[in-house]
Amino acid sequence: MSEHPHILVTGSSRGIGASILTALAGARAIGHGTTAAADRLAADLAQPGAAARLWAEALDRLDGRIDVLVNNAGIFEATPLDCDDAEWLAGWERTMRVNLTASAELCRLAVRHWQQRGTSGRIVNIASRAAYRGDSPAHWHYAASKAGMVAMTKTIARGYAREGILAFAVCPGFTMTGMAEDYLASRGGDTLLADIPLGRVADPAEVAEAVRFLALDAPPSMTGAVLDINGASYVR
Repeated sequence: MSEHPHILVTGSSRGIGASILTALAGARAIGHGTTAAADRLAADLAQPGAAARLWAEALDRLDGRIDVLVNNAGIFEATPLDCDDAEWLAGWERTMRVNLTASAELCRLAVRHWQQRGTSGRIVNIASRAAYRGDSPAHWHYAASKAGMVAMTKTIARGYAREGILAFAVCPGFTMTGMAEDYLASRGGDTLLADIPLGRVADPAEVAEAVRFLALDAPPSMTGAVLDINGASYVR
C-alpha cells in the first residue's frame, strides 16, 4: 500500500461510513452519498449506471488512481411477506440493486483498474451478521444481499490474490446508527439487547477501526477473511 493511498468509500454520509472516513484520516479518501459535499460525491445506487458514474467521478477526483474500495452503502427497508406481489418484488430488487449489484459493479471496476495498471489493490465490503444468521421475516432481501456480498468477497479473494488484489469483508451486528436505532425501537430494544452477550450494540468507530486495518495494514495472507463485529450475538 502506498504511503498516501487513494480510497473510495461508499455510503459515507452518516453512521459507519462517516466513521470510516474519520478512521482513514491521513489517506486521501473520497466519500459518497445521495447528496454531494466537499468530501462526498453524489450517486443514487438504486439507479442503473450510477455505480459506473460514481467510479468515474471518483477516479477524476483522485487523479486517476484508486487503491482501496470500501463498499459500505446499503439500505435496510422492510418488505413484509403479506404486501402485494409487485410491492414485494420491487422491494427485493431495490435492495439487491443497492446492496449487492452496485457493490459488484464497483468491485469489477476496481479489479479491472488494478489489472490495467498492473498494481495491487484492496476491497473491503461491509456485509452483515445477517449474511450468516439471517434476519427478520420482513428482510429476506437484506440477508440475501449481504450473504451474496460475503460470497462475492471470497470469490474475488480467491480469484485475484496472485495479482496482489485483496478482498475482505466485515460483518457487523447491530451498530448504533440511525438505521439500527430505528430497528431497535421497532423491535423492542431491551429484548434485542438481551441477545447480545456484550450487552450493547457496536459503536460505528469499532467497525471503522476494523475497516481501517483491512484497508491499510492487514497482511496479504488475510485476504478472503470475514471479520465479525457483533458482541458475540452470532459466532461461527
